[in-house]
Amino acid sequence: MSFTISKCILILTAIFTIFLDPTLASSPHVINFRSPNLYPESLSWDPTAQHFIVGSLRHPTLLSVSDAGVINTLVSDDSIPANSSFLGITVDITHNRVLAVVHPNSQPANSALAAYDLRTPHRRLFLATLDDTAANDVTVDFSGNAFVTNSAGNFIWKVDLEGNVSVLSKSKAFTNTPVPDTPGISLGLNGIAYCSKGYLIVAQTNTGNLYKVDTEDGTARKIQLNRKLNSPDGIAIRGDGVLLVVSQEKLYFIKSDDSWSDGVVYDKTALDSGRFPTSVTVGAEDRVYVLYGHVNEGIMGNSQRDEFSILEVRSEDESRDDAVWIYVLIGFGFAYFLVWRFQMRQLFSNMNKKIA
Repeated sequence: MSFTISKCILILTAIFTIFLDPTLASSPHVINFRSPNLYPESLSWDPTAQHFIVGSLRHPTLLSVSDAGVINTLVSDDSIPANSSFLGITVDITHNRVLAVVHPNSQPANSALAAYDLRTPHRRLFLATLDDTAANDVTVDFSGNAFVTNSAGNFIWKVDLEGNVSVLSKSKAFTNTPVPDTPGISLGLNGIAYCSKGYLIVAQTNTGNLYKVDTEDGTARKIQLNRKLNSPDGIAIRGDGVLLVVSQEKLYFIKSDDSWSDGVVYDKTALDSGRFPTSVTVGAEDRVYVLYGHVNEGIMGNSQRDEFSILEVRSEDESRDDAVWIYVLIGFGFAYFLVWRFQMRQLFSNMNKKIA
């Protein structure tokens, strides 16, 4: 009998070990880190080094941020004007690079895309000049082609692996009305993410639209959503294909069953607008993180701050669904126990009858 009980306990333990997600029982992870006047606008995850990378609104600087909030300087580029901003950044893990959009805070000057080696020393691989001042965010495909949004002219640049620049798309699907260029606060094309199926998804802040853009010919069309997004900013794609879109007040969770002709906003999580969230990335184990960089303060030259944070954000609907499955498994385990107990009772009853 003791063997049967042990076997039952092992089965139930295995069920809960496999299916019970320990993150459901814990609070979302908050990473606080300190750096004087950093005001990071963008956030990316380096899966090889297992740390985040953030830029700075006030300096051409890239910092790594560990899970415990420990920071290290990866890049401090003295050849770029000291008050320039590193806006959008992305990690190109295939080619061991980090790409950063350089915004000139001194006029006249053009934006640029800088590429740095992820390996130490983090030497600059190229600095590609972009013929405008309103470059905003960047993503990269598996071949090393980078795609950079222009927030004022509403178009997308393509920068190849060697740093050669061309215009990928000036699609009429985008609004043709130029919008003001404000560092850290984009009003036109903004967040951009590469989908492994060979196209881009781009967010447009002033309209709330999302666009699907072909990476070969630049053709674009609006993605039809079931609800309007409020001033979308940074975007990222989770491993399961879910699109994450951050705004100043919410993080939207969006999915599509038809390769992004249409999309469904199935959940949204409230964010702290006072800390001005601008960027979202996917970290280890497909966890979602939002950057609180206080960029609204950073735009004001007389503001001072040295503490910023990265917050893990979860979908309430997904957590609720996972909880339902856990209760189902608990019920299954309890039912299994009752069946086992009934069988044991029957066994002892039969044994007693035979003895009698």
